[in-house]
Amino acid sequence: MIARPAHPGESEDQAEAMDKAANLIEALPWLSRFHGRTVVVKYGGNAMVSEELRVRFAESIVFLYYAGLRPVVVHGGGPQISAMLDRVGVESTFTAGLRVTTDEAMDVVRMVLTGQVNREIVGLINQHGPFAVGVSGEDANIMQAERKQVEVDGELADIGRVGEVTDVTPGAVSGLIADGRIPVISSVARADDGGVYNVNADTAASALAVALGASKLIMLTDVEGLFADYPANTELISRLDVDELRALLPSLSSGMLPKMEACLRAVEGGVPQAHIIDGRVPHSLLLEVFTDRGVGTMVADAELEAALLTGNGGHLPRTQRHEQTAPTSGETQ
Repeated sequence: MIARPAHPGESEDQAEAMDKAANLIEALPWLSRFHGRTVVVKYGGNAMVSEELRVRFAESIVFLYYAGLRPVVVHGGGPQISAMLDRVGVESTFTAGLRVTTDEAMDVVRMVLTGQVNREIVGLINQHGPFAVGVSGEDANIMQAERKQVEVDGELADIGRVGEVTDVTPGAVSGLIADGRIPVISSVARADDGGVYNVNADTAASALAVALGASKLIMLTDVEGLFADYPANTELISRLDVDELRALLPSLSSGMLPKMEACLRAVEGGVPQAHIIDGRVPHSLLLEVFTDRGVGTMVADAELEAALLTGNGGHLPRTQRHEQTAPTSGETQ
């Protein structure tokens, strides 16, 4: 935020109002640049399970909408799926960091993602107006997938109905956006065998961002961003280009790897900017989009970004920034 010295004779209320006006003006270049642009937001982590953060997230999405952006929400629901599987007595195991999804478990996954989590997100957004429309990735074949193969100890392991997104048909989503709606999409995809697959929400959001020609992909998670050589080095990396990220991928933890791979695929696919931000911070989404400083880690393509920012009053993207902070959750680099 902009720090402004108090003027002589200015009351406390006047000073507070002027500070608010200054912060709004700080957002002006970004409002101008992103007006009418599509922004895909992957929603997950603690922002999805904390009641306060759920409310703040819905407010942020509606703010983006009223500010002239075209937000699209893609979500998973790991904690909610685990809770429901426990409740109905279906065993849930993980292999190579992925949930082994039997046919029986897939029924529960589909029910929770599409019938519970999706409806809750839509309801929170629609408390502010008739904006959100909930769909599944299987609706209108928005996302198609093939069975994902994983290797464990040198051998392929069967993890059931877990899919890898192979194709996106964005027409239904584009139609909702054109109609002035906010699409909220659960990460279930149409399978190549006619059934459905559970797909990683990070990769689903990345694939959808590319298909929609989005200007930004923003991924909410439970860490502040990507850290350089954690835990030996606790400096937050503010900005990376695709080459720098490719070089870092082999050193990343299993928790951060799919998120950064999703960012890389998005930018390689033509999305100018992809971000990892801390969903535990209320309105971190707005801080990332509308402030000079930004938050979290951004992956960008310089040429695509320059085209995006053309005509932005000479407003340049943020420069490299490091902060001496460490992650406070179990998801480390």
